[in-house]
Amino acid sequence: MELILKEDVENLGFKDDLVVVKNGYGRNFLIPQGKAILATISAKKVLAEKLKQSQVKEKQAIEEASKIVKNLEKLELKISAKSENDKLFGSVTNSEISKELSSEGFEIEKKCIQLSSTIKKTGSYTAKIRLHREIYYNLNFEVVSSQS
Repeated sequence: MELILKEDVENLGFKDDLVVVKNGYGRNFLIPQGKAILATISAKKVLAEKLKQSQVKEKQAIEEASKIVKNLEKLELKISAKSENDKLFGSVTNSEISKELSSEGFEIEKKCIQLSSTIKKTGSYTAKIRLHREIYYNLNFEVVSSQS
């Protein structure tokens, strides 16, 4: 089943992508949830025209994402968490990283931050941040013990 995505769908594609999925997934999940529409001939023509018109906006979005990457490269992020003997009480998640980045002046949604594994110890880690559909940045950060 060929569909046009109306919004970003994790592990499938981005908004305005033309994707092929199994019939059940498209019919029972994507279309009823409003995440996709059927890729008919007329819908494909509308999509092509829409993509042609949005190329300028796309270039601007890529430039903005590149500026954010340059600013992130200068950032040394340290997240403090309660711990005992380097073992954390709980774990550090993408929402904590998002909060810490927003306190530094970067508004990045938690769904755009991807961790390779759960963080349950102090130390240095890397998070993959999606700033644009084509631009990803590997953010290096450190989890330190908070003194409390």
